[in-house]
Amino acid sequence: MSMSENRASRSAGRVWFITGTSTGLGRALAEAVVAHGERLVATARRPECLQDLADSAPDRVLALPLDVTSPEQVRTAVEEAIEHFGQIDVLVNNAGYGLFGALEEVSDIEAYHQFETNVFGTLRLTRAVLPFMRAQRSGHILMMSSTGGLIAPPGSSMYNGSKFAIEGIAEALSQEVVSFGIHVTLVEPGVFRTDVLGRSLKRTQLALDDYAPMNGFVRQWVEQNNGTQQGDPAKAAQAMIKVVEAPEPPLRLALGADALELIHKKLAWVASDLQTWEATALSTAFTPDTDESNT
Repeated sequence: MSMSENRASRSAGRVWFITGTSTGLGRALAEAVVAHGERLVATARRPECLQDLADSAPDRVLALPLDVTSPEQVRTAVEEAIEHFGQIDVLVNNAGYGLFGALEEVSDIEAYHQFETNVFGTLRLTRAVLPFMRAQRSGHILMMSSTGGLIAPPGSSMYNGSKFAIEGIAEALSQEVVSFGIHVTLVEPGVFRTDVLGRSLKRTQLALDDYAPMNGFVRQWVEQNNGTQQGDPAKAAQAMIKVVEAPEPPLRLALGADALELIHKKLAWVASDLQTWEATALSTAFTPDTDESNT
């Protein structure tokens, strides 16, 4: 792309690259971005699910196949996006799923697939896009975390672990790239009315009798709440656009009253433990012996 073409491309508005746009928050955000008049690279494992989105604004929407567990597809999708639009201004690492089951019930392969999608897929996309954002000295990366990235309820240890990993990665990344004009925001939704409690939730193959009461309680909660969640995906999408447009965006964006309540409780729990065990923590300091201190 020539310099004049690049200037023209940048004047046309932001380019968003969103993973997992077939359903859920990813789809809601993709639709909001298009309605906002901006350009979009919409990706999904089955791109035919995106045809209506592409048809709604064919000059501004590029629909691409992308399985984030495939390094080759990641590389190809980013290259095609740059070739088509000349830039990527906002990367939204949204693709992922939940795994339900006690830690002891999780197999190695189930744990591997959970982290391969939720963590390593995010790493692949971020590393592939960062060179372009560094070159243009601007950009914003939205890491789709969860209240499960700060709070770990029973029965979802692998999902929580994957989101805790994203939290640590993003917090460090935000400090590594700030001098390049790149922002990083962790999006921490509560429960929104998507398929997160349905199609996007998997169950471990192993079910142990001792965990049946806990699993039964969690399963009952999922069944009662699936389809009746209080969070509105369209409003979450508007909140994410607002953050991208903010001159000083936050590192963390909690979404939903339930998210705020749970995070406040977690912070109070941490503060309580710190206060209760402060004397023990301070008692571990190295103390020189008397002879050394008198020399």
